[in-house]
Amino acid sequence: MIGKLPFLVPTSADDWQNWLRENGVTILAVLVAIVVLRIFVKRVVTGVVRRAAHRAAVSRGEDIEVARRRTDTLLGTLGWLFDIMLAFVATAIVLDQLGVQVSALIAGVGVAGIAIGLAAQTLIKDVINGLFIIVEGQYVVGDIVRVADVSGQVIEITPRRTVLRDLDGNVHIVPNSAISVATNMTQGFSRVNLNVLVAYEEDLERVIGVINEECERLASERADDFLSTPSVLRVDALAEDGVELKVVGDVRAFKKWELMGELRRRIKDRFDRDGIEIPYRHEIQVLPRQREARVPGTGDQAGD
Repeated sequence: MIGKLPFLVPTSADDWQNWLRENGVTILAVLVAIVVLRIFVKRVVTGVVRRAAHRAAVSRGEDIEVARRRTDTLLGTLGWLFDIMLAFVATAIVLDQLGVQVSALIAGVGVAGIAIGLAAQTLIKDVINGLFIIVEGQYVVGDIVRVADVSGQVIEITPRRTVLRDLDGNVHIVPNSAISVATNMTQGFSRVNLNVLVAYEEDLERVIGVINEECERLASERADDFLSTPSVLRVDALAEDGVELKVVGDVRAFKKWELMGELRRRIKDRFDRDGIEIPYRHEIQVLPRQREARVPGTGDQAGD
């Protein structure tokens, strides 16, 4: 009869029947319980967390979409950790039913884990740094960020890595341990920040008025996208080619680049209509003078 004390592989039909009678039902029940628990957590607990996060965002006046993405990121990470925990628990129970001394195995794994941990310090650092990123909400899936000298939209976050996709469609996989500074360009709101170059000969008061008019016109046409009307903040530089005017204004997250492009287009069109010069470099190419060809008998002769 196959028992739990020695781990023996059934070799006959009777052995298989005895083994299934003693252990098969328990193992099947464990696996079913694990699956049911996972489904329960994924559906019920996840729904409860989402509703609680939504109510908290509304009460604090936060952007609902930002709160939803933050919740999705946190739930995805917690689900990943929960699946690993369930896999360990199920494996331990099944091994116990097969007669394997789990306690001795855990002790052996613990000793081996110390050696593995020393060799996997970077991985441990990845996980710890990733957990801080997720818990602190430094960025979530969908944000546009710059980390480890790479910029792009976050398409995945795990405790070990952050995955970005840039404007060229390239996917960058960044280990979380390599992230020392994270710049989030879409958290809460974004800001229009552009410089407009005009010639030194132009009347700055007139130019500033024209730029502010175009900013106000765009802000009135797309009021839902603007949090404050952009305007000329200051003369930013007296550059080699002209005078640089700084234009700033707050807009909704993810709208910055589209609105900056539209504002540049409108300012360019208005400058063309009003005869305001946008200076650009002119290059004059000077060719070396060619030596005059000497015709025999008409130029200097040898011995003259």
